[in-house]
Amino acid sequence: MYTLVVNGQTYEVTNDKRLIRFLRDDLHLTSVKDGCSEGACGTCTVIIDGKTNRACIPLVSKLAGKQIVTVEGLSDREKDVYGYAFAKAGAVQCGFCIPGMVMCAKALIDEHPDPSRLEAAAAIKNNVCRCTGYKKIIDAVLLSAKLFREEADVGEDKGIAPTGRAIQRIDARQKVLGTGEYVDDMYLDGMIYASALRSAYPRARVTAIHTKEAKALPGVAGVFTAADIPGSVKVGHLKQDWDTMIPVGKETHYLGDAVCIVAAETPEIVEEAKKLVKVEYEELTPVLDPFDAMREDAPKVHSDGNILAHEHLVRGNADEVIQASRYKVTNHYETPWTEHAFLEPEAAVAMPFDGGVFIYSTDQGTYDTQHECAMMLGIPREKVIVENKLVGGGFGGKEDVTVQHHAALVAYLTGRTVKVKLTRKESILIHPKRHPMWMDVTTACDENGYLTAMKAVVVSDTGAYASLGGPVLQRACTHAAGPYNFQTVDIDGRAVYTNNPPAGAFRGFGVTQTCFASEMNLNQLADMVGITPWEIRYRNAIRPGQVLPNGQTADASTAVAEALEALKERYDREPYAGIACAMKNAGVGVGLPDWGRCRLLVNAGKAEIHAGASCIGQGLGTVLTQIVSETAGLKLEEISYEQPNTSRAPDSGTTSGSRQTLVTGEAARRAAEELRADLSEYGLKELEGREYFGSYLAKTDKMGSDILHPVSHVAYGYAAQLCALNEDGTVKLLAAAHDVGKAVNPVSVEGQIEGGVVMGMGFALTEQYVLENGEPKSKFGTLGLLKADKVPEIEPIIIEKPGVEAAYGAIGIGEITSIPTAPAIAGAFYKWNGQFQTKLPLSGTPYEKKKK
Repeated sequence: MYTLVVNGQTYEVTNDKRLIRFLRDDLHLTSVKDGCSEGACGTCTVIIDGKTNRACIPLVSKLAGKQIVTVEGLSDREKDVYGYAFAKAGAVQCGFCIPGMVMCAKALIDEHPDPSRLEAAAAIKNNVCRCTGYKKIIDAVLLSAKLFREEADVGEDKGIAPTGRAIQRIDARQKVLGTGEYVDDMYLDGMIYASALRSAYPRARVTAIHTKEAKALPGVAGVFTAADIPGSVKVGHLKQDWDTMIPVGKETHYLGDAVCIVAAETPEIVEEAKKLVKVEYEELTPVLDPFDAMREDAPKVHSDGNILAHEHLVRGNADEVIQASRYKVTNHYETPWTEHAFLEPEAAVAMPFDGGVFIYSTDQGTYDTQHECAMMLGIPREKVIVENKLVGGGFGGKEDVTVQHHAALVAYLTGRTVKVKLTRKESILIHPKRHPMWMDVTTACDENGYLTAMKAVVVSDTGAYASLGGPVLQRACTHAAGPYNFQTVDIDGRAVYTNNPPAGAFRGFGVTQTCFASEMNLNQLADMVGITPWEIRYRNAIRPGQVLPNGQTADASTAVAEALEALKERYDREPYAGIACAMKNAGVGVGLPDWGRCRLLVNAGKAEIHAGASCIGQGLGTVLTQIVSETAGLKLEEISYEQPNTSRAPDSGTTSGSRQTLVTGEAARRAAEELRADLSEYGLKELEGREYFGSYLAKTDKMGSDILHPVSHVAYGYAAQLCALNEDGTVKLLAAAHDVGKAVNPVSVEGQIEGGVVMGMGFALTEQYVLENGEPKSKFGTLGLLKADKVPEIEPIIIEKPGVEAAYGAIGIGEITSIPTAPAIAGAFYKWNGQFQTKLPLSGTPYEKKKK
């Protein structure tokens, strides 16, 4: 028996366990988040006797008599101050890390009521945030301290909140105080737990699965194999090639493949039962290199061959133009695997419901999850209802189903409510990563530095399954020439299956990789011409009315030149400055149906916003709230944003492609216009029960359309980023100028820029996802994620330029923020040490991990 004091109350604990399990599972203090269970992320930070500690490390037996404080134990005044300060500063995006950050802030402020910025950064240096870039979290800590010192009042936003007003995010307070519910925070009566047994080999034939011993273990509710799946074994976001479980007689494709699923009354029994399952394999030689996979005699990862996708974009005769050009450079580039490292591991809770299942999920598309789960269960789609709880980050890594279909299957077969969650180790193995790419790029220009032609060959390792590998390759190729006035291009790309973990969507969606290569070539061309890297970009920056490399005419919102101009003074004064530009589509584009839909329901005197679009930390709910507020003339207190639910919200597509602000934002504007028309005659209470629908089709032309100026995407965002180094080679400044059309919420836009830039900095300098024989060797703590004390000054610069008609001119910014950062940093190091590097992460920098 152990005695603990938690938030001022005394508890008796019978069995020894990790503190996090007692706080979450026994006391349901769910502000204490389980991000890694490895002591590496800081989401479980609590205060023990006045000092911050990670709850996943100590055993309760070591804490007898100690005073433990969680966010739930803060005073009302502290809750008001931290809730306000973190929201006001824009420190809250996905929110999963924030309660831990608040505990760090409290421990610091209790000891140092007037901390410096360096002290605030040091206080949170052991806590990872993947969304914000830390700048606004540090701002929030300092604002909290100021409010306490001055005994100042705090408030909340009220009244009409038009686009352009920097209101507090609508979900910030619940995320700060831990009252908002993520899937793993759900504890339901009678709930069981389930987990998949994964393959022992990257490539092997499953010859037998013995489950009798596991089924006999007391507390086991079921052990299921592919033979128990009532519908399709194969699922997939776009191409149905991903096995829910590997059937006996079939091959595994990577170490993350599920072979069977064990369900039991407790997580401990699940793990014990998994050890009792015996699987027989015929081990086969895996294909782990995409170039080996392209050989004619290579084993086939899938029966239809090892080439998932082939793209060939041609405009003019690149070979001929390059040959005739004054200057030309050719380089081979390589970019690595990258792990998303969102702070919330994947989780789902499913329950039987009306002959189907109800799924609570953390994902990037409720309707995608509905579609794949219905396909697997062999039931109509309307029999599967999916609702998003709060989503603790995604960055593309939660577009594919990982646990949702497993939870749905167990709930359907057992008639029980079930929770399935991945450990951090499983997450690092299972979900799709950023594609590693190999790129051979030739770029040419005339004697004055005006670009003439570009030729590229791109190979991506798409791993074991298709995921989004085809569209990622397509964007990598269509955006490879960048935001420049090229008229001649030849870009050939292949996405290749291997037995590595799958690769799919990741912030930047393939453009991050090809942008690094094409931008670095420009630096060498500038040297040949005798002009600066800034100048060659400015001369060639696409302007409104000019034709992009894909044939689309640049619209009036195009502001590459303005972004470069915003950085000119900084570039000129810094001796070690690198610069890079980027463009990124908003919307699915390329002729595919791209609908945004929104339903407004007047209920209990408020206009409820229902849109089946996931908010993964980018602040979509706040964007839609501001659009509805401005359009309908409603006050914030008259609007309620509802979590996406397939039974109540219309399909608004996947949160991907920087599309939701523009596409669903326009749908919300149209619905709000209908509501406004009625509000001109009636009060909101008189409209009780009325519904208003808005829809918007972002109409585009197919790839290869035989028309003069095809519309590949309804809008593009543009950016220029600058990196300046100190004399010692550490990063001094990252300045990022972004053309966003219209900033719906400027503080949120700044936060997106800052977070994306830090993610890009990690891509350039520190992050490594190490694979050996198809097995990840990286843990969360060894991925190379940047911490608050290593992040330099970041200066976001918002450029607003009208020209896009939808959604008040707003262009999504989620992806582009990470795209030009790596080449800007590489360009700065090229100036610093004269080394032209073509492989990431860069070597020979102060950030390079020391070899043991």
